Amino acid sequence: MTHLTQTRPACPLQARRCGGCPQLGVPYAQQLAAKPRRAETLFVRFAPVAPILGADDPFHYRNKAIASFAQQGGQAVAGIYAAGTHRVLPLPAAGCLLQAPILDKTIAAAVAAVRAVRWPVYDEDRGTGLVRHLLVRWGHASGQVMVVLVAASDRLPGSRRFVEELRRAAPWVTTVVHNHNPRRTSAVLGRNVRTLYGPGFITDTLCGLTFKLSPGSFYQVNPAQTERLYAQALAYAGLTGRETVVDAYCGIGTIGLCAAAAGAAQVYGVEQTPAAVQDARANAAHNGIKNARFACADATPWMRRAAAEGLRPDVVLLDPPRAGSTPECIAAVAAMAPRRVVYVSCGPDTLARDVALFARHGYRARAFQPVDLFPQTEHLEVACWFAPEKTARGALWRTKRPPPARKFCARRPKPLARSRNIYGRIHRPTPCCAIPTAAGGTPCS
Repeated sequence: MTHLTQTRPACPLQARRCGGCPQLGVPYAQQLAAKPRRAETLFVRFAPVAPILGADDPFHYRNKAIASFAQQGGQAVAGIYAAGTHRVLPLPAAGCLLQAPILDKTIAAAVAAVRAVRWPVYDEDRGTGLVRHLLVRWGHASGQVMVVLVAASDRLPGSRRFVEELRRAAPWVTTVVHNHNPRRTSAVLGRNVRTLYGPGFITDTLCGLTFKLSPGSFYQVNPAQTERLYAQALAYAGLTGRETVVDAYCGIGTIGLCAAAAGAAQVYGVEQTPAAVQDARANAAHNGIKNARFACADATPWMRRAAAEGLRPDVVLLDPPRAGSTPECIAAVAAMAPRRVVYVSCGPDTLARDVALFARHGYRARAFQPVDLFPQTEHLEVACWFAPEKTARGALWRTKRPPPARKFCARRPKPLARSRNIYGRIHRPTPCCAIPTAAGGTPCS
């Protein structure tokens, strides 16, 4: 049975306004017909739109699940919010149709362990109680499972028993983490974490590379479709083995490290989440990739400063959040004058806005590839690439490159002495030592 002829299974939560899979009542063939129409409406005026890459299996594809706690019938339950509300719908015995079955089994075991320890459920209106959410990750290739218990307190009396009960019912769990989130907010995770069992992370394999996943790491939830998306993005990059690549909004380094493995000569990644940057560096080391460096900074000011310091990459990769990039970041990309820009978007509407901004800076979209990473939902992922416009003479439009960065020695004036470059490093010149530049300059000896 192919994905186009699969019949729609029943879900008891649909009648209760579950917001997890609003397209469940639409046959998948019709979903794959509707999503490209949306992409064509937004993008065909800019460049050709390729046929959508649909999923081989539109069910049970998610490798991450979040369940919120509630007190119902005198006991703790966990599930998904009803659409537009904070009313928790407990997961049915048959599990969720989007999540991998092992996630449903793990959530059930964790809820039973919470009941055994008799932890009170957090009441978001009163601000009382303890347990708030469960986040469960599964390594599609490794089989490893992480359980993150989000609590309103930094203390978990009975945590040892919780781990014992959980591991007894779910021996496949490889690590358990306590996340402290005391804020009255819709954000699931807080800033502080404490490992209760195992290493505090799991690993997974994507595009032939191994990645470390911490509780807050951004990692695409559909591994099979993500590989197809990244393969298309790298094809758009046109790497030959000589390119310098900048990976903005790099997260744990997935796309950038795939580019390094695919032949990029040098990769610079920038990400504002410190834990993600730590994971990116660890992922590069674990995979033996030595030509990738990562900076912890907001992408927009980093790109602006890198452009001002003379960084001139051949390819820029952009994978921003759903809100898209910023006008300042796009202007900085254009100032870097790359021969190609590859943009991976989870928000088609904001991508259309940014395509127009790139056009104002002389970069024209050349192709769009829709990919269905989220079957049974209205969401759509799109990869596209840009290249400089041609001038009237037929030459590629390009910002004039500055002269090569000077090398400063301690025996000569040192205008950059003790300044911080885009990686936050303080340069203290020593005799006959060149100061590294934004483009990754190396000592002269």
